Amino acid sequence: MPFRFENADYLYALLLLPIFMLLFWLIKRARKNAFDKFGNSTLLSQLMPAYSKYKHMAKFVLLLFGLSFLIVGWANPQWGSKKEKVKRKSVDIFIALDISQSMMAEDIRPNRMERARRFSQSLVEKLKGDRLGIILFAGNAYMQMPLTTDYAAAQLFLRSANPNQAPAQGTAISEAIDLAEQSFEEENKQHKAIIIISDGETHDEDALDRAKEAAENGLLIYSIGVGTPSGGFIPTVIGGRSDYKRDKTGNPVKTSLNEAMMQDLANAGGGAYFNLAGNEVDAVATALRTSVDKLEKREFEARVFNEYESYFQYFIGIAILFLIAEFVLSYRENKWLAGKDLFGK
Repeated sequence: MPFRFENADYLYALLLLPIFMLLFWLIKRARKNAFDKFGNSTLLSQLMPAYSKYKHMAKFVLLLFGLSFLIVGWANPQWGSKKEKVKRKSVDIFIALDISQSMMAEDIRPNRMERARRFSQSLVEKLKGDRLGIILFAGNAYMQMPLTTDYAAAQLFLRSANPNQAPAQGTAISEAIDLAEQSFEEENKQHKAIIIISDGETHDEDALDRAKEAAENGLLIYSIGVGTPSGGFIPTVIGGRSDYKRDKTGNPVKTSLNEAMMQDLANAGGGAYFNLAGNEVDAVATALRTSVDKLEKREFEARVFNEYESYFQYFIGIAILFLIAEFVLSYRENKWLAGKDLFGK
């Protein structure tokens, strides 16, 4: 069985034991020198008939063993089961999140970007069991996380997504679809989907054509509209002051949800369209989960590792026994060992 220490750094405390041994040796040597200066060893033996020749060493050894087991228990030794291959069934899904500046509009509260992030994180929770990947896009699309079952990493990437990560502005949905298609395994023809979360603003003309081509290749496309048709202004900071993004004439730029395009995108991709403006985030994620469950899942091989089991309590228990024994053991000579040199030849 695999073995590990949960808190391996605590084992550095074992380096204190040689220091204790050195201190014990120095103290023992100082005691011997003091006795030699005090008088004849035979006379001292007669003056201290109950003095033990070995109890100091025995008590110190018990103390060392107690501290050793205490430190090992503190580091928490653990044993676990071996890795094994298991078969799992899943759908491969990419979450494509729009991080363009228009997603900062506040026509839905607190803003489109924050609503999309919350939805994405809720979606990851609902889709646990499937392999997930993350694509971020604005003027271009790029892979943020390849297909994996590391849901904690997916949550982290989605939580930190923002427009500052986009080198160019725009809404390159067709590039996001291209990138997803290139990232799926070649033999996966019908167990894959992409969920596009966007306001559809300033989309490229190829998006619908690419959605149809992708659907013909077995890729199911869902679209999530973020925003309202009435739209809102895009907040920005100019010269340290809060303002709105403006056009060349100085008028605030208003951005609106292109709901018709997002619906057409889902229809072309054979999926479904959802809107986050008037619906609860969790409710949309649940509806999407229900729709994804209808897809045929495929088997894939995964390596899993069972949880480690802790055994610190046994080491702590043994340490306590050693420390109790050290405490109970007196420095006086045992009557059964009187006059015997245990360490002599």
